[in-house]
Parts: sequence; structure tokens; C-alpha cells
Amino acid sequence: MNGKTFHDTIRSSLYTYIIGVAGDSGSGKTTFSNAIVDIFGPDLVSTITLDDYHRYDRNERTRLGVTPLLPAANDSDRLARDVALLKQGNPIQKPVYSHETGTFLDPVLFHPTRFIILEGLHPFATPQLLQNLDYTIFVDPDNEVKYDWKLRRDVGKRNYTPEAVLEEIQKREPDYRMYVLPQRAHAGAVIRIAYSGYGKALGSTRNIYRITLGMKPPETCLDDIELNIDLCGLFTRSSHDFLLECSTLDLDDRRMRTLTIDGELSHDTIHRIERNIEEQTGVHPIDIFTGVDVIAGSDLVRLILSWQIINHWMIINARMSAVQ
Repeated sequence: MNGKTFHDTIRSSLYTYIIGVAGDSGSGKTTFSNAIVDIFGPDLVSTITLDDYHRYDRNERTRLGVTPLLPAANDSDRLARDVALLKQGNPIQKPVYSHETGTFLDPVLFHPTRFIILEGLHPFATPQLLQNLDYTIFVDPDNEVKYDWKLRRDVGKRNYTPEAVLEEIQKREPDYRMYVLPQRAHAGAVIRIAYSGYGKALGSTRNIYRITLGMKPPETCLDDIELNIDLCGLFTRSSHDFLLECSTLDLDDRRMRTLTIDGELSHDTIHRIERNIEEQTGVHPIDIFTGVDVIAGSDLVRLILSWQIINHWMIINARMSAVQ
């Protein structure tokens, strides 16, 4: 990279890399989006919540009897135009939706960063949107997990009553299956989340879930990145249960390879992967789990996704350099 750091190379690049993260409301999309921000920093990464592109405010949706999952309840044309402008490096006037009040605020001027995350219900809903996305993720928790998360979030942060949240969940489910779930077929990475086989309570107390990551094969890979397990420590020092399983999954009329993680792994396992990615890419430092002794399945999946995105960005950058 001619003596420049990886971050310097990204800053000097003219390419705007756009990541789409799709899933239902309360599905945990932000957890996986934040890993990219943690690694590259907020000066290089920004997030647009697609709730800002709702066509109707909360009262209007109630009056019309529609949910935000209905494509027509969102301004997909404006979103597609804005994404195309951002991809070209141009700023936009971005709408702003407030979940606290259920109303729209004044638009804000939004300048593109090198990485932009589009997070919401419909980032893959139209061909116009898909053509400008570089990496696509669909977050797909089991209904039991999703409903528990949504209840805690909407009551705690969005001023809903428990009764209103449960009523909304039932109203939304047909629209989710008809309009949001089909977008999973367009995702390069699918994250499925279930309660841990070691106990449901571990989800709320230690953020431990059974996580399955399915991915389409990458175009090409960097050198081998090893998942190291210290067998000596496993039998002498480790007091945590965990499961790792690699299998094939038929999903949405396609076959994906999957990695399933449950329980807790030693931080050393993640730390070695972080160092390996650093050595291969020049990204320093990758250390998004500082100060923890053990990591959960979602932590490992966040790191794998980050590795995939770094790998893909480097491929695009190499192609652009070859053309120039």
C-alpha cells in the first residue's frame, strides 16, 4: 500500500462501499452493523436507518391501517435516488424520523463516508437499491427471540405499552412474511439467532444465543485465517461450554455453508483471529472485544463479517487501481 496504512488507503479512495443490513424491526441488526463502525471508526463509517424513509408518520399509519413493513408505506424511490447519489460521492438531504414522537423532523445534510450502512426493513426491496449495494446481510432471529427483543426495546426506548407492542407484533407478522422475509434470498450473509441450547436465560443475562452464519462463497480469499482452539486450555483451564458446527443449509432455493456457534469461547480464540486479519490487511488495531475474558457467538460472527467486508473492499480497490 506504498507505506500508507489501511485507513489512509480507505480515506484516499474514491469508492463508496455500501452495506445493506435487512431484517424485521427489533431483529438485532444494529449489533452486527456496529462491528464495522468499531473497526473503521465513525469518521469512515456512517449508518442510515431506513425508518427515516417511512412515507407516513405513526398517526397516519394508524389511520390508514398499514404497517411500515408494507413497501408502499416507504419512499423507496427517494431512497434509491439518495443511495445512487451517495454512491457517486454526493451529499443528500436525508429525512429524519423520530421513534420517540412517531413524527418526522427536519431533514439533515448527509455527506457520504467511505463505508455507509443501510439498516432497515427494505434495503434489498428493489433492483435499483440492490445494484448499489456491495455487501448484503439479513438478520433472522427465531420469532421467540425477536418478539422478546422487540418488547424490551419498544417499551424501554420507544414509549410503547406492552399491550401495544404485542398487538403490533401480531398485526405485522403477515406483512413481514410477505414483504421482508423474501429479501433474505438476496443476502450474501444470513444470520440466524435462537436461544442457547445451554439455557434460554443466558440470552438476557450473558447475551449468549445459538448463532448460525450462512454465507455464499467469497469471490476470492486472503491467506488462510485460522480458528485456533487451545486444547490444553480447553481441558485444564476452560470452565465454559461451547459448540461449533459447520454444515450445509438449503435456504431460499440455494445452498449455503454455515457455521453455528453456541456458548462462550475464550477471548484468546478471537484475539488470534484479530491479529491474523491485522497482519493480512494492515488494519490496526482490530480489537473490538477489549477487556473481556470470553466471547459469545455473536462476537465471532461480527468478526467474520468484518473480515469478509475488508476482504471484498480490498478486491474492489485492487480492480480500481488496475483500471487506473
